[in-house]
Amino acid sequence: MKVLAIDPGSRCSGFAAVLVNKSGVHYLGSGVLKFKTKDFLQRIPEIYETTKAHFENFSFDVLALETLINVKNVNSLAKLSQARGAQISALTQNRKVDIFEFSPNLVKSTVAGFGHADKISVQKSLEILFQEKFDFKTNDESDALAIAYCCALRVANENRVKLGEAR
Repeated sequence: MKVLAIDPGSRCSGFAAVLVNKSGVHYLGSGVLKFKTKDFLQRIPEIYETTKAHFENFSFDVLALETLINVKNVNSLAKLSQARGAQISALTQNRKVDIFEFSPNLVKSTVAGFGHADKISVQKSLEILFQEKFDFKTNDESDALAIAYCCALRVANENRVKLGEAR
């Protein structure tokens, strides 16, 4: 099973992909999509098109996202919601994929063992879990990998796939 996770944003979005099989969760890649259009309403189509074009030839079974959190600035939440919707639409158009979302605290708890872990703790934990040194371009990229890992474990558990054992 391939999991694509997105940490959506209105100016840039992190993404990460992992493969889940009987031997575990394996890192496939990660990065950041940047959106340059200054006017937000004009940026929405750019978010959609950039996301669609970047992942057009990438097959995945599951799309994972973080739930939206309560923020003090309602305008920021509204922009994030619109950007997130544009990305979900771009990634699911003409595809049959399952979509899951996870709370930030669950993601941090799954990866770092503490639901209020800071970004550096999450990044260090990812390096330990994947036994790989990462050079994340932004926190959005590492957040996306954490979301992908959390989803991989949760979905594998729900489907009763035992990591490290044959089916």
